[in-house]
Amino acid sequence: MIDSLKSRLFLQMLAIISCGLYFHGSVQAQTTSTLSLAKCYQLAENNYPLVRQFALIEKSKEYSISNVSKAVLPQFFISGQATYQSDVTQIPITFPNMTIPSMSRDQYKLYGEVSQSITDLLTLRYQKDLINASIAVETQKLEVELYGLKERINQIYFGILLIDAQMAQVEILKKDIRSGINKNQVAIDNGIALRSSADVLRAEWLKAEQRSIELKAARKAYTEMLSLFINQSVDQETILERPNPVVQAHTINRPELRWFEGQKQALDAQNRLIDTKVQPRFGLFLQGGYGRPALNMLKNDPEPYYIGGVRLTWNLSNFYTYKQEKQLLSLNQQTIEVQKETFLFNTGLVLKQQNNEIIKLQELLHTDEEIVRLRESIRLSAQNQLEFGVATTNDYLTYLHAVDQARQNLMLREMQLLMAQYSLKATSGN
Repeated sequence: MIDSLKSRLFLQMLAIISCGLYFHGSVQAQTTSTLSLAKCYQLAENNYPLVRQFALIEKSKEYSISNVSKAVLPQFFISGQATYQSDVTQIPITFPNMTIPSMSRDQYKLYGEVSQSITDLLTLRYQKDLINASIAVETQKLEVELYGLKERINQIYFGILLIDAQMAQVEILKKDIRSGINKNQVAIDNGIALRSSADVLRAEWLKAEQRSIELKAARKAYTEMLSLFINQSVDQETILERPNPVVQAHTINRPELRWFEGQKQALDAQNRLIDTKVQPRFGLFLQGGYGRPALNMLKNDPEPYYIGGVRLTWNLSNFYTYKQEKQLLSLNQQTIEVQKETFLFNTGLVLKQQNNEIIKLQELLHTDEEIVRLRESIRLSAQNQLEFGVATTNDYLTYLHAVDQARQNLMLREMQLLMAQYSLKATSGN
């Protein structure tokens, strides 16, 4: 009588818990939010502190190009001097009734000059190309660092999906145990099973409830990490969409390749600027001033003057380092090419390993599905036998744990396959 009452109370408790979960789910369904993997990628990149550096790089580019552009504007300068000479130029000839004036030993000059380089107008494009290429390299370097976020998001996101699948499996297990309790109760009522056998099933149900509590705690820890990455609240009610399987790609399209290419373009721009350093430089100038003497050295009175023309300068000392600078750039180009080839080689190895792992998981998945089908058939048979007292509760639990383990393996394999596919996608960059 007492065991029968305990059984009824336990069943009533299960019914109350089930109803509570149903109404709780009905209320939460109205406010439940969903997240996709692609959305998490986007939110994580936008929230990552490093992303603010993009704006700083762009502002640096504006300032650099502005400064280079101003360097080719006309140049102005003002100069002045006052001197006293120990001697001056004199004409050693005398004429009757004529006095040839001599220059004063104290002389003064104040003048300004405006000059316009013609050669710099031609090299301005190369300087801007170098700035743009350097900025592109810095930007692509940030893209490489941000790309690493995808793998971290994958681990957290698929970890939550795995926990969700495990929680769903625990609920199925609890449902099977409840079904076993009901069948066992029939056998007890008919006097063909011991009343204590129901306690074994009740204990297993409570163990399953403990697993559910542990999984909820693990999910909470994962969702808190995901919340920090995407700067958006993710709680126990947030539903993560299961991504679709992806088609395997055999090409590599990683941002590192664009980073290597950007470095090579920056070296090409430097190479063009080195050529301009050893070329003659032409410019226009106009100088005007006031001094004593002015342009007429024989006139000792102060007066204004001006002079203009074309100026040629050629710094031949740049040839000292020209060849070495060219060789250094060539070495840098070769270094970048070696780094690119090494990256492609290592990435290709990883892709090969990941592809083999996917093939293995796909093959194991087919056998897992067959194992689950067979274990489920055995469990159903044992459950029916439990009602008629042919099978004991221990027999039923043995078969129940076997099918639970088979489902766990299938579920884990499915998630491993999906995560392996997205890891391969992240590795290839497609």
